[in-house]
Amino acid sequence: MQLRPVVAGIVVVSLLGLLSCSGTEAHNITRILAKFPEFSTFSHYLTVTHLASEINSRQTITVCAVDNAGMSDLLSKHFSIYAIKNVLSFHVLLDYFGAKKLHQIRDGTALAATMFQATGSAPGSSGFVNITDLKGGKVGFGAEASGGKVAATFVKSVQEVPYNISVIQISNVLPSPEAEAPTPAPSQVNLTAVMAAHGCKVFAETLIASPAEKTYMDNLDGGLTVFCPGDDAFKNFLPKYKNLSAEGKQSLLEFHGVPTYNSIPMLKSGNGIMNTLATDGASKFDFTVQNDGEEVTLKTKIVTAKITGTIIDKQPVAVYTLDKVLLPKELFKGSLAPTPAPAPAPEADSPTPSKAKGKGKHSSPPASDSESPADSPDGDPADQAADSNGAVTFNGARSVAVAVAVALVLCLAFLQSS
Repeated sequence: MQLRPVVAGIVVVSLLGLLSCSGTEAHNITRILAKFPEFSTFSHYLTVTHLASEINSRQTITVCAVDNAGMSDLLSKHFSIYAIKNVLSFHVLLDYFGAKKLHQIRDGTALAATMFQATGSAPGSSGFVNITDLKGGKVGFGAEASGGKVAATFVKSVQEVPYNISVIQISNVLPSPEAEAPTPAPSQVNLTAVMAAHGCKVFAETLIASPAEKTYMDNLDGGLTVFCPGDDAFKNFLPKYKNLSAEGKQSLLEFHGVPTYNSIPMLKSGNGIMNTLATDGASKFDFTVQNDGEEVTLKTKIVTAKITGTIIDKQPVAVYTLDKVLLPKELFKGSLAPTPAPAPAPEADSPTPSKAKGKGKHSSPPASDSESPADSPDGDPADQAADSNGAVTFNGARSVAVAVAVALVLCLAFLQSS
């Protein structure tokens, strides 16, 4: 009986610890840098180049920040935004280096891969940074492709969360001829040719014959993500596509494009509703991005399609393949009719689905006379059932912690009653 207070105390301490752990959130590089005005330019370009989202999606990372004066030197060279992204990605190390670790480097030197190396655009060893523990407490940084020659030094630690993220300041921008090399503008990319060569020929040919192609091309420079149905999926869908009005065909094709660049890590970390090239006014034309581990799916109220591969992923353009055609509810309303309840309450009738309240740039055309609601979209019955767009994602660690916490509370209650 005397052990009961001790056990109860252990249970309470464990409970508090678990609840504390469950509240841990991923790092946010721009939020960290916002506390330090001297890095405002560096932070701005992390956002503009979309590197911030990629950094936030990594679990272990070191950001070598440069102050505003150092960034002024970089900007005076008038690089394109794509070259600036490569240069800044050369300052993001794919390992954790806090101040203590920097001064305890084994054998005095360490080689670190960078996010520039991870892009696949860095030839040879040009995406690696050599870190050297110098005499007198200094630490030097240099491009491995330049023989590791020290080009910048460690200034201070900005913020560290071992062994998650380390933000450190270095004295100046690290020079890298490979990262600074001119990058072709996205408008030079033959989007439909690339899609046709990688299993999306039917979709590409259909896009070429539609005004939607111009919408895609107009968004290349500003950022574009394309979700391209594979040939088998789009071939099977063609009879239904031909039954749509001209405006409906354009809307469906534009529904497969998003006017922003999204890498796979960005899609995984940004689950939720996503607007498309067809989104306008009352015609929402949006879908929900969800992921389960490494698998990323796009969900409308009618179908769930899975990303099966990557054709292009080079900021600001990304093209991915899908196993199904994305079907917007605005074009295929018939399949959204709710199944009648087996035993409706006598005092109230089942509500009828609400109709669209207005028309956007691409209004929702009525279903063709040759197409009944029963045969609107292809896909599994489960895919065609209406569902909520308000997707909710759960933190796995939080869910486990809460479950264990409940068990501990029940254990505590049992001990107190015995």
